[in-house]
Amino acid sequence: MKKLLCFIATLSLLWSCTKDNSEDYQNLPIDYRVPSNFPPLAYDLSNNPLTEKGFELGKKLFYDGRLASDGIVSCGFCHIQQDAFTHHGHSVSHGVGDAIGTRNTPPIQNLAYQTAFMWDGATTHLDLQPIIPFTSPIEMNGNFSNAINMMKNDVAYQKLFKLAFADGQINSENMLKALGQFMVMATSSNSRFDKFRRNESGGDLSTDELDGYDIFKVKCASCHATDIFTDNSFRNNGLPINPAVNDIGRYRVTNQEQDRYKFKVPSLRNIEKTAPYMHDGRFYTLDAVLNHYSSGVAKTQNLDASLNTNGTLGIPLTTAEKNKLLAFLKTLTDTEFLTNPKLAEY
Repeated sequence: MKKLLCFIATLSLLWSCTKDNSEDYQNLPIDYRVPSNFPPLAYDLSNNPLTEKGFELGKKLFYDGRLASDGIVSCGFCHIQQDAFTHHGHSVSHGVGDAIGTRNTPPIQNLAYQTAFMWDGATTHLDLQPIIPFTSPIEMNGNFSNAINMMKNDVAYQKLFKLAFADGQINSENMLKALGQFMVMATSSNSRFDKFRRNESGGDLSTDELDGYDIFKVKCASCHATDIFTDNSFRNNGLPINPAVNDIGRYRVTNQEQDRYKFKVPSLRNIEKTAPYMHDGRFYTLDAVLNHYSSGVAKTQNLDASLNTNGTLGIPLTTAEKNKLLAFLKTLTDTEFLTNPKLAEY
Protein backbone atom coordinates (compact mmCIF):
# COMPACT_ATOMS: atom_id res chain seq x y z
CA MET A 1 0.00 0.00 0.00
CA LYS A 2 2.83 2.36 0.90
CA LYS A 3 4.50 1.67 -2.45
CA LEU A 4 1.23 2.41 -4.27
CA LEU A 5 0.78 5.70 -2.41
CA CYS A 6 4.36 6.72 -3.16
CA PHE A 7 3.84 5.89 -6.84
CA ILE A 8 0.65 7.97 -7.01
CA ALA A 9 2.36 10.88 -5.23
CA THR A 10 5.28 10.71 -7.66
CA LEU A 11 2.92 10.72 -10.66
CA SER A 12 1.05 13.66 -9.17
CA LEU A 13 4.28 15.59 -8.66
CA LEU A 14 5.46 14.86 -12.20
CA TRP A 15 2.08 15.95 -13.65
CA SER A 16 2.18 19.13 -11.58
CA CYS A 17 5.70 19.99 -12.73
CA THR A 18 4.83 19.26 -16.35
CA LYS A 19 1.74 21.44 -16.13
CA ASP A 20 3.65 24.35 -14.54
CA ASN A 21 6.41 24.13 -17.12
CA SER A 22 3.87 24.00 -19.93
CA GLU A 23 2.24 27.18 -18.66
CA ASP A 24 5.59 28.87 -18.07
CA TYR A 25 6.74 28.18 -21.60
CA GLN A 26 3.69 29.62 -23.34
CA ASN A 27 4.34 32.88 -25.13
CA LEU A 28 0.95 33.92 -26.37
CA PRO A 29 0.54 36.71 -28.91
CA ILE A 30 -1.07 39.94 -27.73
CA ASP A 31 -4.10 40.95 -29.75
CA TYR A 32 -3.38 44.68 -30.02
CA ARG A 33 -6.32 46.65 -31.38
CA VAL A 34 -6.17 50.24 -32.56
CA PRO A 35 -8.82 52.34 -30.77
CA SER A 36 -11.54 53.35 -33.23
CA ASN A 37 -10.88 57.09 -32.76
CA PHE A 38 -7.12 56.75 -33.38
CA PRO A 39 -5.19 57.11 -36.65
CA PRO A 40 -3.41 54.01 -38.04
CA LEU A 41 -0.36 52.64 -36.27
CA ALA A 42 2.95 54.08 -37.41
CA TYR A 43 4.83 51.19 -35.76
CA ASP A 44 5.22 48.05 -37.88
CA LEU A 45 4.09 45.19 -35.67
CA SER A 46 5.14 42.61 -38.26
CA ASN A 47 8.79 43.34 -37.48
CA ASN A 48 8.32 42.90 -33.75
CA PRO A 49 5.07 41.04 -32.97
CA LEU A 50 3.67 41.69 -29.50
CA THR A 51 3.72 38.72 -27.15
CA GLU A 52 3.01 38.29 -23.47
CA LYS A 53 6.58 37.28 -22.63
CA GLY A 54 8.10 39.94 -24.89
CA PHE A 55 6.07 42.58 -23.08
CA GLU A 56 6.94 41.06 -19.69
CA LEU A 57 10.63 41.20 -20.57
CA GLY A 58 10.31 44.79 -21.78
CA LYS A 59 8.62 45.79 -18.54
CA LYS A 60 11.36 44.16 -16.47
CA LEU A 61 14.03 45.99 -18.49
CA PHE A 62 12.15 49.30 -18.20
CA TYR A 63 12.23 49.22 -14.41
CA ASP A 64 15.68 47.65 -13.89
CA GLY A 65 18.18 50.15 -12.48
CA ARG A 66 20.99 47.65 -13.00
CA LEU A 67 21.11 48.71 -16.65
CA ALA A 68 22.54 52.08 -15.58
CA SER A 69 26.14 52.59 -14.53
CA ASP A 70 25.07 53.45 -10.96
CA GLY A 71 22.66 50.53 -10.64
CA ILE A 72 19.82 52.92 -9.81
CA VAL A 73 18.57 55.02 -12.74
CA SER A 74 16.16 52.86 -14.72
CA CYS A 75 13.95 54.06 -17.57
CA GLY A 76 11.16 54.19 -15.00
CA PHE A 77 13.25 56.52 -12.81
CA CYS A 78 12.48 59.44 -15.14
CA HIS A 79 9.29 58.04 -16.68
CA ILE A 80 6.81 57.67 -13.83
CA GLN A 81 3.49 56.00 -14.67
CA GLN A 82 1.21 58.16 -12.51
CA ASP A 83 2.59 61.21 -14.35
CA ALA A 84 2.04 59.69 -17.81
CA PHE A 85 5.61 58.39 -17.66
CA THR A 86 7.21 61.81 -17.21
CA HIS A 87 9.56 63.14 -14.51
CA HIS A 88 6.94 65.27 -12.78
CA GLY A 89 8.24 68.36 -10.99
CA HIS A 90 11.62 68.36 -12.71
CA SER A 91 12.16 71.00 -15.38
CA VAL A 92 14.86 68.85 -16.96
CA SER A 93 15.82 65.20 -16.51
CA HIS A 94 18.16 63.96 -13.78
CA GLY A 95 20.44 60.99 -14.36
CA VAL A 96 23.31 59.02 -12.85
CA GLY A 97 25.23 60.83 -10.14
CA ASP A 98 22.37 63.36 -10.14
CA ALA A 99 23.68 64.70 -13.46
CA ILE A 100 21.29 67.28 -14.88
CA GLY A 101 20.27 67.34 -18.53
CA THR A 102 19.02 70.22 -20.63
CA ARG A 103 15.58 68.96 -21.68
CA ASN A 104 12.31 68.03 -20.04
CA THR A 105 11.48 64.32 -19.90
CA PRO A 106 8.81 63.62 -22.56
CA PRO A 107 5.90 61.29 -21.77
CA ILE A 108 5.79 57.68 -22.92
CA GLN A 109 2.30 57.23 -24.31
CA ASN A 110 0.91 56.32 -27.74
CA LEU A 111 4.42 56.31 -29.22
CA ALA A 112 3.37 53.57 -31.65
CA TYR A 113 1.34 56.23 -33.49
CA GLN A 114 4.23 58.66 -33.80
CA THR A 115 6.95 58.86 -36.41
CA ALA A 116 9.86 60.55 -34.61
CA PHE A 117 11.10 60.53 -31.03
CA MET A 118 12.95 62.81 -28.65
CA TRP A 119 12.43 66.59 -28.71
CA ASP A 120 14.67 66.89 -31.76
CA GLY A 121 13.61 63.73 -33.59
CA ALA A 122 16.99 62.09 -33.09
CA THR A 123 15.50 58.73 -34.07
CA THR A 124 12.55 57.65 -36.17
CA HIS A 125 12.39 54.02 -34.96
CA LEU A 126 10.79 53.29 -31.61
CA ASP A 127 12.94 50.19 -31.00
CA LEU A 128 16.08 52.31 -31.34
CA GLN A 129 14.90 55.18 -29.14
CA PRO A 130 16.10 53.62 -25.83
CA ILE A 131 19.69 53.65 -27.09
CA ILE A 132 19.80 57.43 -26.62
CA PRO A 133 18.98 57.66 -22.89
CA PHE A 134 20.65 54.31 -22.15
CA THR A 135 24.04 55.39 -23.48
CA SER A 136 23.81 59.09 -22.53
CA PRO A 137 26.48 59.91 -19.89
CA ILE A 138 24.04 62.26 -18.14
CA GLU A 139 21.08 59.87 -18.15
CA MET A 140 21.69 56.14 -17.63
CA ASN A 141 25.33 56.04 -18.77
CA GLY A 142 24.74 52.43 -19.72
CA ASN A 143 26.99 50.03 -21.58
CA PHE A 144 25.55 47.24 -23.74
CA SER A 145 28.34 44.76 -22.96
CA ASN A 146 27.90 45.25 -19.22
CA ALA A 147 24.12 45.04 -19.43
CA ILE A 148 24.21 41.87 -21.51
CA ASN A 149 26.68 40.22 -19.14
CA MET A 150 24.46 41.12 -16.20
CA MET A 151 21.41 39.61 -17.89
CA LYS A 152 23.25 36.46 -18.95
CA ASN A 153 24.04 35.85 -15.29
CA ASP A 154 20.49 36.48 -14.10
CA VAL A 155 18.19 33.44 -13.99
CA ALA A 156 15.02 35.49 -14.54
CA TYR A 157 16.46 37.15 -17.64
CA GLN A 158 17.75 33.82 -18.96
CA LYS A 159 14.23 32.43 -18.79
CA LEU A 160 12.45 35.48 -20.19
CA PHE A 161 14.70 35.91 -23.22
CA LYS A 162 14.30 32.21 -23.99
CA LEU A 163 10.52 32.55 -23.83
CA ALA A 164 10.19 35.93 -25.53
CA PHE A 165 12.17 35.34 -28.72
CA ALA A 166 12.52 32.39 -31.06
CA ASP A 167 16.31 32.48 -30.95
CA GLY A 168 16.32 32.96 -27.17
CA GLN A 169 19.42 35.10 -27.40
CA ILE A 170 20.32 37.64 -24.73
CA ASN A 171 21.59 40.42 -26.95
CA SER A 172 21.06 44.10 -27.64
CA GLU A 173 18.64 43.48 -30.53
CA ASN A 174 16.23 41.45 -28.42
CA MET A 175 16.68 43.81 -25.48
CA LEU A 176 15.60 46.76 -27.63
CA LYS A 177 12.74 44.83 -29.21
CA ALA A 178 11.38 43.95 -25.77
CA LEU A 179 11.53 47.58 -24.68
CA GLY A 180 9.77 48.47 -27.92
CA GLN A 181 6.95 46.07 -27.07
CA PHE A 182 6.53 47.65 -23.64
CA MET A 183 6.33 51.13 -25.17
CA VAL A 184 3.83 50.04 -27.81
CA MET A 185 1.61 48.71 -25.04
CA ALA A 186 1.78 52.05 -23.21
CA THR A 187 -1.37 53.18 -24.99
CA SER A 188 -3.58 55.87 -23.48
CA SER A 189 -7.04 55.68 -25.03
CA ASN A 190 -9.65 55.74 -22.27
CA SER A 191 -9.97 59.35 -21.17
CA ARG A 192 -13.37 60.98 -20.97
CA PHE A 193 -12.57 62.59 -24.31
CA ASP A 194 -11.98 59.16 -25.90
CA LYS A 195 -15.28 57.89 -24.55
CA PHE A 196 -16.99 61.02 -25.87
CA ARG A 197 -15.45 60.45 -29.30
CA ARG A 198 -16.54 56.80 -29.32
CA ASN A 199 -20.00 57.53 -27.89
CA GLU A 200 -19.29 55.32 -24.89
CA SER A 201 -20.63 55.45 -21.36
CA GLY A 202 -18.74 57.97 -19.24
CA GLY A 203 -18.06 60.25 -22.20
CA ASP A 204 -20.35 63.12 -21.27
CA LEU A 205 -18.69 66.54 -21.59
CA SER A 206 -19.92 69.73 -19.98
CA THR A 207 -20.86 72.84 -21.95
CA ASP A 208 -17.53 74.49 -21.07
CA GLU A 209 -15.61 71.37 -22.11
CA LEU A 210 -17.45 71.20 -25.43
CA ASP A 211 -16.87 74.90 -26.01
CA GLY A 212 -13.21 74.36 -25.19
CA TYR A 213 -13.05 71.55 -27.75
CA ASP A 214 -14.50 73.87 -30.40
CA ILE A 215 -11.91 76.54 -29.53
CA PHE A 216 -9.18 73.92 -29.61
CA LYS A 217 -10.17 72.73 -33.09
CA VAL A 218 -9.95 76.29 -34.42
CA LYS A 219 -6.85 77.54 -32.61
CA CYS A 220 -4.72 74.51 -31.66
CA ALA A 221 -5.52 71.45 -33.77
CA SER A 222 -3.40 72.44 -36.77
CA CYS A 223 -0.34 71.34 -34.73
CA HIS A 224 -1.93 69.08 -32.11
CA ALA A 225 -3.69 67.00 -34.74
CA THR A 226 -5.85 63.86 -34.60
CA ASP A 227 -6.84 62.17 -31.37
CA ILE A 228 -3.14 61.53 -30.71
CA PHE A 229 -2.84 65.36 -30.46
CA THR A 230 0.35 65.79 -32.46
CA ASP A 231 1.05 66.12 -36.17
CA ASN A 232 4.56 64.71 -35.60
CA SER A 233 6.10 67.90 -36.96
CA PHE A 234 8.89 70.11 -35.61
CA ARG A 235 8.10 73.77 -34.98
CA ASN A 236 9.41 76.89 -33.28
CA ASN A 237 6.63 78.00 -30.94
CA GLY A 238 8.19 81.34 -30.07
CA LEU A 239 9.78 80.58 -26.72
CA PRO A 240 12.29 83.30 -25.80
CA ILE A 241 15.73 81.70 -26.15
CA ASN A 242 17.57 80.86 -22.95
CA PRO A 243 21.13 82.12 -23.66
CA ALA A 244 22.59 79.98 -20.87
CA VAL A 245 21.62 76.82 -22.76
CA ASN A 246 20.89 78.01 -26.32
CA ASP A 247 19.25 74.72 -27.24
CA ILE A 248 19.15 74.77 -31.04
CA GLY A 249 16.59 71.97 -31.26
CA ARG A 250 16.24 69.89 -34.40
CA TYR A 251 19.21 71.67 -35.98
CA ARG A 252 21.38 69.33 -33.88
CA VAL A 253 20.04 66.42 -35.93
CA THR A 254 19.67 67.85 -39.44
CA ASN A 255 22.25 70.65 -39.47
CA GLN A 256 19.73 72.59 -41.58
CA GLU A 257 19.22 76.27 -40.78
CA GLN A 258 15.48 75.99 -41.25
CA ASP A 259 15.39 73.58 -38.29
CA ARG A 260 17.14 75.83 -35.79
CA TYR A 261 15.06 76.24 -32.60
CA LYS A 262 12.43 73.78 -33.77
CA PHE A 263 11.19 71.06 -31.43
CA LYS A 264 8.73 68.19 -31.81
CA VAL A 265 5.09 69.07 -31.30
CA PRO A 266 4.21 67.05 -28.17
CA SER A 267 1.02 65.11 -27.65
CA LEU A 268 -1.39 66.77 -25.23
CA ARG A 269 -2.76 63.56 -23.76
CA ASN A 270 -2.71 63.50 -19.97
CA ILE A 271 -1.43 67.06 -20.18
CA GLU A 272 -2.95 67.81 -16.78
CA LYS A 273 -0.46 65.34 -15.26
CA THR A 274 2.74 66.05 -17.21
CA ALA A 275 3.96 69.39 -15.84
CA PRO A 276 6.32 71.09 -16.32
CA TYR A 277 5.85 71.98 -19.96
CA MET A 278 7.90 72.80 -23.08
CA HIS A 279 11.21 71.18 -24.10
CA ASP A 280 13.00 72.86 -21.20
CA GLY A 281 10.21 72.58 -18.62
CA ARG A 282 10.03 76.34 -18.13
CA PHE A 283 6.27 76.48 -17.46
CA TYR A 284 4.82 74.75 -14.41
CA THR A 285 1.14 75.37 -15.10
CA LEU A 286 -1.19 75.10 -18.07
CA ASP A 287 -2.25 78.68 -17.40
CA ALA A 288 1.35 79.75 -18.06
CA VAL A 289 1.37 77.78 -21.31
CA LEU A 290 -1.79 79.48 -22.56
CA ASN A 291 -0.46 82.88 -21.48
CA HIS A 292 2.66 82.21 -23.55
CA TYR A 293 0.63 81.56 -26.67
CA SER A 294 -1.66 84.54 -26.14
CA SER A 295 0.93 87.14 -25.15
CA GLY A 296 4.42 85.68 -24.73
CA VAL A 297 5.47 84.53 -28.21
CA ALA A 298 8.83 85.98 -29.28
CA LYS A 299 9.85 86.62 -32.88
CA THR A 300 12.76 84.20 -32.90
CA GLN A 301 14.49 82.65 -35.91
CA ASN A 302 12.20 80.20 -37.75
CA LEU A 303 9.12 81.16 -35.75
CA ASP A 304 6.23 79.04 -36.98
CA ALA A 305 4.12 80.93 -39.51
CA SER A 306 0.91 80.08 -37.64
CA LEU A 307 2.13 82.24 -34.75
CA ASN A 308 2.76 85.36 -36.85
CA THR A 309 -0.28 86.88 -38.53
CA ASN A 310 0.71 90.05 -40.35
CA GLY A 311 3.13 90.96 -37.60
CA THR A 312 0.79 90.02 -34.75
CA LEU A 313 2.44 87.28 -32.73
CA GLY A 314 0.76 84.42 -30.92
CA ILE A 315 -2.79 83.12 -30.72
CA PRO A 316 -5.45 85.56 -29.53
CA LEU A 317 -7.22 84.09 -26.50
CA THR A 318 -9.63 85.76 -24.12
CA THR A 319 -9.76 84.83 -20.44
CA ALA A 320 -13.03 82.99 -21.06
CA GLU A 321 -11.49 81.05 -23.96
CA LYS A 322 -8.50 80.09 -21.83
CA ASN A 323 -10.76 78.77 -19.08
CA LYS A 324 -12.75 76.71 -21.55
CA LEU A 325 -9.58 75.37 -23.16
CA LEU A 326 -8.32 74.32 -19.74
CA ALA A 327 -11.60 72.55 -19.06
CA PHE A 328 -11.28 70.66 -22.34
CA LEU A 329 -7.62 69.74 -21.84
CA LYS A 330 -8.45 68.09 -18.53
CA THR A 331 -10.81 65.70 -20.33
CA LEU A 332 -7.68 64.15 -21.88
CA THR A 333 -6.63 62.68 -18.52
CA ASP A 334 -6.76 58.89 -18.73
CA THR A 335 -6.92 57.52 -15.19
CA GLU A 336 -7.03 53.93 -16.42
CA PHE A 337 -3.69 54.41 -18.17
CA LEU A 338 -2.10 56.18 -15.22
CA THR A 339 -3.06 53.35 -12.84
CA ASN A 340 -2.94 50.30 -15.14
CA PRO A 341 -1.23 47.56 -13.08
CA LYS A 342 0.07 45.89 -16.25
CA LEU A 343 2.35 48.88 -16.79
CA ALA A 344 3.29 49.34 -13.15
CA GLU A 345 6.62 48.39 -11.63
CA TYR A 346 5.11 46.04 -9.07
